Amino acid sequence: MNYYENVTVIIPALNEEKSIAKVLDAIPDWVNEIIVTDNASKDETAKIASAKGARVITEKFKGYGDACYRGIEQARFARIIVFLDADFSDYPEKMSLLVDPIVEGKAHMVIGSRTLGLAQKGSLTPQQYWGNKLACFLIGLIWGKQYTDLGPFRAVSAEALHQLNMRDRGYGWTVEMQIRAIQEGLDVMEVPVNYRKRIGKSKISGTITGTLMAGTIIIKTIFSAAMFGKSR
Repeated sequence: MNYYENVTVIIPALNEEKSIAKVLDAIPDWVNEIIVTDNASKDETAKIASAKGARVITEKFKGYGDACYRGIEQARFARIIVFLDADFSDYPEKMSLLVDPIVEGKAHMVIGSRTLGLAQKGSLTPQQYWGNKLACFLIGLIWGKQYTDLGPFRAVSAEALHQLNMRDRGYGWTVEMQIRAIQEGLDVMEVPVNYRKRIGKSKISGTITGTLMAGTIIIKTIFSAAMFGKSR
């Protein structure tokens, strides 16, 4: 195991009371700080997370990017930031796979690829699978960088993250980050990560409206970045 210093985990959470404790329990002991951004939950998510020792902050605007951004604002002393979903679909105990390449100076950002790893049957919906493939294909076609996934389980150095100057505050957060990394000339790696069925129902891929909205915003983000040189 490498020496880890000032690693902060940011977990956006919206009504994840059934899973948040499992996520927090699986995070390695070497993580310095855990920030749970409660994205206007109406259940006991914040209370459970706080009882487990996480620092809980609130973001009233319901947006994945909003929740991530609010966590970043609070991670003032972090050298490496890890983004992790609150639904227990990822394997937090394998976090070193993402952090090690940054510690070793091999990458500025490391994305956990569910398509390179072992995804449990049914963990990725058809719309997630094909939507990711289309988005990655378009990024490769436009910028020549071949990603395999837009996986939310990712690590990035704080310095590199601030360099990206992220703008999206919603569904386009992950794809914008990957595009901006290309535009800024950062070293980005993908590593295989396993993926399981989430606990509870997805707020995005679990509904037709959420799926269509997310897909539209992701495609719009890609073409906006291609046309204007940055995502808008």
